[in-house]
Amino acid sequence: MLDITVQTENGEKHVRPSEEDLTGLVRRIGAEGDRFLVLQRTPDLPDVFAQVWHADGEHFQLEHRAGAPERHFEARLDTTERVAEVLAAWARGAAGRDAGVSWTNMGFPPAPAVPELPAVIRREIEGRVRSMLLCGYDDRARLTRAAQEDVFSPDEHPVSREQAAALVDRLWRERVEETAGWEGTTDPERITAAFAALDASGILAREHFTCCRTCGTTEIGAEDGADRARGFVFFHTQCTESAAAGGPLHLLYGRFDDSAETATAAAVGEEVAAALRGQGLSVRWDGDPGQAILVTGLDWRRRLIG
Repeated sequence: MLDITVQTENGEKHVRPSEEDLTGLVRRIGAEGDRFLVLQRTPDLPDVFAQVWHADGEHFQLEHRAGAPERHFEARLDTTERVAEVLAAWARGAAGRDAGVSWTNMGFPPAPAVPELPAVIRREIEGRVRSMLLCGYDDRARLTRAAQEDVFSPDEHPVSREQAAALVDRLWRERVEETAGWEGTTDPERITAAFAALDASGILAREHFTCCRTCGTTEIGAEDGADRARGFVFFHTQCTESAAAGGPLHLLYGRFDDSAETATAAAVGEEVAAALRGQGLSVRWDGDPGQAILVTGLDWRRRLIG
């Protein structure tokens, strides 16, 4: 697998594709509404990306940026195979990826300086962003919106998008550097694996889903696949924040038919608990379908994606 995320013009997002998958995506682009790919590192690194544009009957326009606007380059290639080869080499960070490619600097000017935020305001926003980074589910775009909008109202303390993005990028790089030393499978990754298995078995499973229990139970039925699932399980953002702070993770579950029968609701809980235990996680639940399932003893280290 390649440690990248690929986004398409039509809104698809492919996390850690294989080289074969990447080649397939390059081969596919060209039609109206599906003409480009954007590749980012996993985890994402600010101002580091590659992208390719292709319209049917035209050459491929390949670009990559290496950390700043003035380090943005382009090249034009003619074949799918060569484009896929160069992009895969970029994804691997392979030495010699420029061999045989004539890159041209696109001549973008340096980014303008961003005014510093007042120290008191900056510390408040940093606290919110660090908390979200610890949870590990939000990308830089969502974090930037939070930095600009969630802590202070524009009337109270206006924060420009540029100021928010600069703060987020700095804290993001710090977190990426911190997570680089992690080894092995983390507890949040075990939860993700358990949820993937539940989803595949007919229990609709969603992580970090909506802001609260009320919204989650209201919206889970509208999720893709709900019409085919026999039950659901989710945890919302407040549950994530509690687990990231050292507490247990509360899981909410049930059936889509709103059955009041204890046995049927409890059966969903039993499947959820078994999937979690199968990943080596500690579960506290007494079989009562009226009680949340608690995942305990967590070491919450969730790697960033992008």
